[in-house]
Amino acid sequence: MNIKKIGLTALAGSLIAATTGYAGELTLSGAAKMSYKTLGGSANTGQTASGFAMDQEITASGSAELDNGMTISLSHGLATGGSASDTSSLTLDMGDVGSISYSDTDVGGGLHALRDMSPRAYEDAIDGITGADPAQMGTGQGFVYANTIGGASVSVLYSDNLGATTNRSDGGQDTTIAGATSSSSIGIQYPVGDTGLTIFGGTGTQGAATAATEVDHDTVGLKYVMGAITASYQQNDLDRSGALEDLESTIFGVSFSVNDDLSISYARHETESSTASTLDSTADGISIAYSMGGMTLSAYHNDADNVGNVANTTADATEVVLSFAF
Repeated sequence: MNIKKIGLTALAGSLIAATTGYAGELTLSGAAKMSYKTLGGSANTGQTASGFAMDQEITASGSAELDNGMTISLSHGLATGGSASDTSSLTLDMGDVGSISYSDTDVGGGLHALRDMSPRAYEDAIDGITGADPAQMGTGQGFVYANTIGGASVSVLYSDNLGATTNRSDGGQDTTIAGATSSSSIGIQYPVGDTGLTIFGGTGTQGAATAATEVDHDTVGLKYVMGAITASYQQNDLDRSGALEDLESTIFGVSFSVNDDLSISYARHETESSTASTLDSTADGISIAYSMGGMTLSAYHNDADNVGNVANTTADATEVVLSFAF
């Protein structure tokens, strides 16, 4: 939900547009949002001095049509203080040919976009669960190509170092070695006619410090919509090289739209480890969202056992968010 949008001309610093030597017009947007959150269990840090917080994110974004008919879009998530960007992305929309995006922090697409397809009124079942380690493709800096082919939505990711974290401007370099080998993945979603059924799946390899520790990922699942009810089921597999621990996560959920203003959902994560005598990790979450005019009240409660596949490690999280649109 946007606060008031403010037009400005980007003349210097982090608000220089993508094309060197040219300034572009960007808009600032934010959200009027306040939250209250509590954490519990042995894995979480417990209750802090105050659980109240307010959204402080500000985004500068803009777009322009090029002479060849393509559209370029730019987004900077401003860091605290507003003097630099902590997340930036650039997207070139080529029409029927598809789009190419680059993000320096959270590219998102490819197999990562399918990590948890369970329908939700608010957050997923492991939000706020410290140490949760399901089988899922990571995200970071890199490129994504997206297009619709034969009715299927296709997203392909490539990153030379998915773990790059250094805040850098054009001409800069990242020296992070956490994901020193390259990462790639593909995610596909295919709606089966007008049946309400969507089949999705994908595969990928996540880079690591060395080729010997790269991680292979696979996902397959389906989502079905029938009236006000949406349900999903999927399985994610994570295979590490050699004798290192492998993970298999099963995720399912259901949501119900009571009316145009009220929705509720439930989801469950179950993660099995290949390590002998290791207990399965489970997490259950319920969430709700209610809108009234320009105000939305959202909440969730998540509860997890054997977090990170560690016996008797528990965690729970509850969050209530009040947001306003104006």
